[in-house]
Amino acid sequence: MASRRASERLIQTGNVEINGAVVTHPGARVDPDGDRVCVHGQPVRAVDRQTYVLLHKPPGYLVSARDPHHVRTIYQLLRGIDVRIFPVGRLDLDTRGVLLLMDDGDLAFRLTHPRYRVEKVYRAWMRGHPNAVALTALREGVKLGDGTSAPARVRVVRARDGNTELELVLHEGQKRQVKQMCAAVGHRVQCLTRTHFAGLTTRHLRLGQWRHLTQAEVKRLREQVGLV
Repeated sequence: MASRRASERLIQTGNVEINGAVVTHPGARVDPDGDRVCVHGQPVRAVDRQTYVLLHKPPGYLVSARDPHHVRTIYQLLRGIDVRIFPVGRLDLDTRGVLLLMDDGDLAFRLTHPRYRVEKVYRAWMRGHPNAVALTALREGVKLGDGTSAPARVRVVRARDGNTELELVLHEGQKRQVKQMCAAVGHRVQCLTRTHFAGLTTRHLRLGQWRHLTQAEVKRLREQVGLV
C-alpha cells in the first residue's frame, strides 16, 4: 500500500481499520490470518511473496516515484516489476551505484538504521589532496548541520594530477552525508559512487540495469540485521 513512513501517516490520520475499528497507533498488532484490515474502507491482505531488487542507479535519475521538477526517476528504469517497491535509503540525483528497493518494510528499516551498523561503501572523487588532518577528521567524525558524523573508515585509493579518489565506509545514511563530510574538511566531491550496500555490489549490471536478489542474498541481509 505504501512505504513505512507513509503507512504511519495513514494510521495516524485515521484511515486504517482493524476488524471495523479505527486504529491510530502504528504499533497496533495484526493477525494476518484472522484480522480484517482496511485502508480507506478497502480490504488489504498481507503479501504472499515479497520483492527485492538491486538497481545500478545512473546519475540524473531521481530516487522518487514522481516529482514535477524532474522528468527522469528511477521507476522508469524498473520495467517489468508489477508490484510497488520502495527505495532503501536514498542516493542523490547525481550519485550512481548500488540502490536497493523492496516491499519488505521491516528489513528496509533495519538496513537503514545506524543501530544495525550496515556498511555502505562509497568512492568519492575530488580536486586536491586531503592532508593527514582532514583524513583524521573524516575517520573520527566531522561536524555537520545536524550533528557530528559517526567515525568512518577512510582510505586514499589514488591521488594524481591534482585529484584524489577516496573510499569511505559508513554505517550512517544521512542526506548528502559523504558530500557534506568532505566539504567540511575543505574538499568538494565532484563524482560519487556507492559501490557496496550490505555487501551487495552492481557487478555484472550496467548503469540503469536491475536484477532480483537471490534467496541466498535476502537471507544474508536478514541475518545481518537480526531478522532470522
